[in-house]
Amino acid sequence: MSYLRPLLIAGAVASTLATAIPSSAGEPDDIRQLMMATFDKPQSRLTVDPVTVYNDIAVAGWSQGDMGGRTLLRKKHGKWVLTLCSGDALKEAKSLQHFGLSAGEAASMAAAVVAAEAKIDASVIAKFSTFDGVMMMDGDGNHPTIEGHTK
Repeated sequence: MSYLRPLLIAGAVASTLATAIPSSAGEPDDIRQLMMATFDKPQSRLTVDPVTVYNDIAVAGWSQGDMGGRTLLRKKHGKWVLTLCSGDALKEAKSLQHFGLSAGEAASMAAAVVAAEAKIDASVIAKFSTFDGVMMMDGDGNHPTIEGHTK
């Protein structure tokens, strides 16, 4: 009987997350297409997964070669816009709040990102954690030049 309690708790958490992350079905694909158009290169293929959407905010995990990270996107005027790239900060409610989400949005998004990533291979998640710091981006996906590297 002791095994039922964890199962019931897991079911309740999954149900809460499913209702806490409203989005239309096509939005993750729209975000993937935006990121692919911005960063994918024939010599260095980009993978974008998972994409977690909450209203007009999204966090997308990405990997490219040995690198990876997470991107925060916002929907402005009906269009997804790249806001910033970071690593583990984008799965922490406190950091998401610092980046402009309300306390409720931040808590819901952090829980949903962690749940979505639980379905991804651990080696890919490890790449997401390699992105150090925060890189702000303009609406076109551009970031400042860093040590001779541009987008």
